[in-house]
Amino acid sequence: MVTLYQQALKEAYAANPADDVVLDTLEIRHPAFVDDNGNATAIRIVRGYDDIVATLESDAPLNAGQAVTFIGAAFNFVLPGFQEGQIPQLQITLDNVSREITEHLEQAIGQLAPIEVTYRPYLYSDLSGPQMDPPINMLLTSVTVDIFQVTGTATLNDVHNWGFPTTVGGYYTTSRFPGLMR
Repeated sequence: MVTLYQQALKEAYAANPADDVVLDTLEIRHPAFVDDNGNATAIRIVRGYDDIVATLESDAPLNAGQAVTFIGAAFNFVLPGFQEGQIPQLQITLDNVSREITEHLEQAIGQLAPIEVTYRPYLYSDLSGPQMDPPINMLLTSVTVDIFQVTGTATLNDVHNWGFPTTVGGYYTTSRFPGLMR
């Protein structure tokens, strides 16, 4: 998985300007997450006190290319490292979770479908799209929910079954690359 930061985010990390802030967001998805009308929905949170409205990437799994609301929440996470011989893991802790988030996660925990997590950084000055292409998509495992806190570990989606070598747009297959056939 190649993660590319947008130039503006690289500059923000390098220069640390006082007038621009990096907003870390998480989107948590599962087939059991539905709104009052029965439509698929996601838990979208931004680390901070205030809600934001930001535009998702054009190939997002849910609400692609649309402006959506990320709810301000207290959460902490440790981005995955990429060490040899280890599966990258994202450690997530959400504090003082709302009853809605707790209900969604409790519905999903007992089901076989995986809980998906997407990490997207935004710049406060540019909410027109995430500052990472592609965003980090992972599967949430070992989730613990109580009335005060949600903790979990997210791992890359089935990293052991990825085709190798790969291209950015997909796998090397004989239909796409007939020269591979003998």
